[in-house]
Amino acid sequence: MIVTLLFQAEVSDYQKASTPISSQEMTHSGGSPSIMPVAWNATCENWQAVEAALEKYYLSIFYGFEFIVGILGNTAVVFGYLFCLKNWNSSNIYLFNLSISDLAFLCTLPMLMRKYAQGKWTYGDALCIGNRYVLHANLYTSILFLTFISIDRYLLMKYPFREHFLQKKKFAVLISLAIWGLVTLELLPILPLISPVIASKGTNCTDYASSGDPSNVLIYSMYLTFLGFLIPLFVMCFFYFKIGLFLKHRSRQLSTALPLEKPLTLVIMAVVIFSVLFTPYHIMRNVRIASRWGIWKQTPCTEATINSLYIVTRPLAFLNSVINPVFYFFMGDHFREMLMNQLRHLFKSLTSFRRWAHGLTFSVREN
Repeated sequence: MIVTLLFQAEVSDYQKASTPISSQEMTHSGGSPSIMPVAWNATCENWQAVEAALEKYYLSIFYGFEFIVGILGNTAVVFGYLFCLKNWNSSNIYLFNLSISDLAFLCTLPMLMRKYAQGKWTYGDALCIGNRYVLHANLYTSILFLTFISIDRYLLMKYPFREHFLQKKKFAVLISLAIWGLVTLELLPILPLISPVIASKGTNCTDYASSGDPSNVLIYSMYLTFLGFLIPLFVMCFFYFKIGLFLKHRSRQLSTALPLEKPLTLVIMAVVIFSVLFTPYHIMRNVRIASRWGIWKQTPCTEATINSLYIVTRPLAFLNSVINPVFYFFMGDHFREMLMNQLRHLFKSLTSFRRWAHGLTFSVREN
């Protein structure tokens, strides 16, 4: 309700500030009024107002939600792995690195929230470029770690005792280091393409699809889409498909398929979440860049519509930082019980310390 009122207020303010259409522009050559241009201009003004409102309210509110929920969830996960888990395996190593990547991204969100709420960037050029770099690094490291988690889960089905060399902890550590190194090298070309705009109010830190030369930006964006998204998506779908076949084959051999319903549901949810979150963003990012390049003729209204749809997909692509702890960690009973036991132990220790401190203070006062 609040967001709706804010949107309506933004649209109203924008329309009041817009230049009215002259009577000459609303008439044909014969002098009769034309309704179509008026309706078209009104629709265009609405889309431009929606674009401004989305950037100011939608992004700042959505990023704020992701920051609060994501920080709590990923901090709990990192705490659980560092202080509760004694025997690590390959899955734990991938999941821990995934949480570290999410935390690094979440720490950049307060700057973006302030930027979109105030309509200006106040942190300088270096932090602008660094912020955008960390944002994309989180996106593509998350995709790769989720891909190797799907491979590891398939191997766990085939080799439940982890005798395959791909399931060894040393190999998982090497793969994790390779992912960080690959994404770092993969994103180096993005640094010169992100160009903060110097305006009268200060630096305007635009997103990647809205900065730089659109021809170069589009080529590099297509490269990231293919190498960083489509290939991992194909690999993930292939291994989750293999997992689904394995579970169905196993269910035919068992008297009941009930124990396999949860793993199969998790497999389907993983592919759906991966596709729904990342696919719209990559499509609209490339369409947004292509619209700036001027490959086809377009009106300002069309450009505002494209950018509005692109804005909607941006925070959705990083919603995985909020979903990952819930989906991959807290749905596992073993990890949840282990974390809760550790928290209970910590609470009991704090309670005992308070009692001891209270008793010590009381004895000192008596003396």
